[in-house]
Amino acid sequence: MRQTHLWREAAVEVDGETTVSVTIESPNQDRSQLWYRLPTQYNSLLTPSCDPFVVATILLSMQWAAPVVVHGQVSPTLLQNLEEFQAAWSAWEPQRYHPVKISAEVEQEQPPADSSKKAIVAFSGGVDSCFTVFRHRSDRCGRWQRNLQAGLMIHGLDIPLEEQQPFAKAAEKSKALLASLGVELIPLATNFRQLPLDWENAFGTALASCLMLLEGGYTSGLIASSFPYQALSFPYGSNPVTDWMLSTKAFQIVHDGAAFPRLEKMGEIAHWPEAMQSLRVCWQGSQKDRNCGRCEKCVRTILNFRILGVGLPECFEEDITDEQIRNIQVAAGPLTEMERVLAAAKAAGISDSWVQALESCIQKNQPKDRGQELKVVIRQRLPKPLIQLVRQLKRRISQ
Repeated sequence: MRQTHLWREAAVEVDGETTVSVTIESPNQDRSQLWYRLPTQYNSLLTPSCDPFVVATILLSMQWAAPVVVHGQVSPTLLQNLEEFQAAWSAWEPQRYHPVKISAEVEQEQPPADSSKKAIVAFSGGVDSCFTVFRHRSDRCGRWQRNLQAGLMIHGLDIPLEEQQPFAKAAEKSKALLASLGVELIPLATNFRQLPLDWENAFGTALASCLMLLEGGYTSGLIASSFPYQALSFPYGSNPVTDWMLSTKAFQIVHDGAAFPRLEKMGEIAHWPEAMQSLRVCWQGSQKDRNCGRCEKCVRTILNFRILGVGLPECFEEDITDEQIRNIQVAAGPLTEMERVLAAAKAAGISDSWVQALESCIQKNQPKDRGQELKVVIRQRLPKPLIQLVRQLKRRISQ
């Protein structure tokens, strides 16, 4: 019988670091290892459960479409929630993901960390995670307020594992940034991106698994929203529909900040001087510990701050020219974000030359046949049964 097996391995301590790992056996009986590594001073935070590994591999298991056997403890509430998680993802991408049965040698809930209900956030140093930290440490959340105590910065996701010095420098900046609000930085490394997964679909489960690994010290893990409620797109790796389904009774995954558009988030963190000095939004530049100031995301961030009347933040070494704005290459997805920046600038009554340069950039990057592109996107996104139904209806109408 075809099955996927997960074996949690014994933790290994070497040179002040602890590595916890799981051996993954595919239905073809090929074996690989997923590991997480962090300083030994945080050993007391590590969970003995296999919950983090089940979350990390759920989309992989769905790709393999074979029952999963977990050799260790799994929380019954996680198994329950993952049934709904699988229902959503198999509906969004039925050709790729298939619901699978998950069984464990031991089904057992983990005890809550403590009565203070401490929270930890996945922290990259970008706009979204900075906004989440700032609002929860500034009492701006009302009843949504979390007792945020730590930020988890993960090496191996946006900064490749082989780039150790850039990560160390970026982590040092983030440590000082979080310390300014009384939040601890915890560094963690993982080889998650070596799994054969679509990163845009899987990054939410990657973040959730890393956060859940530390459920021995926290009762909730925050994932900062990428898009606001009025601009949600499915499927997308982290979203307010399925993130909470990665929770257990003892550890809640919280999708945070979706009520706020990006420009509003930036308006808030503009009040945090240390964030304006150390904000890191760039992932395309050659130096991963800083902003290149020339890629699409850097340009978009600079222009948003212009709209807010903030000027150039210290985290960017130099400003951009109209010519650079005009000539930037923008892919389809980010092009929509650029269009939002243009709309916000016009709504604010800004008529500076850079607005015309941005308009020219957007026009130059428009697909030659937008209608044909839309048809392709629809075919890729819609389930085949629905496409077939539409075609049948069209034939009936034409008869």
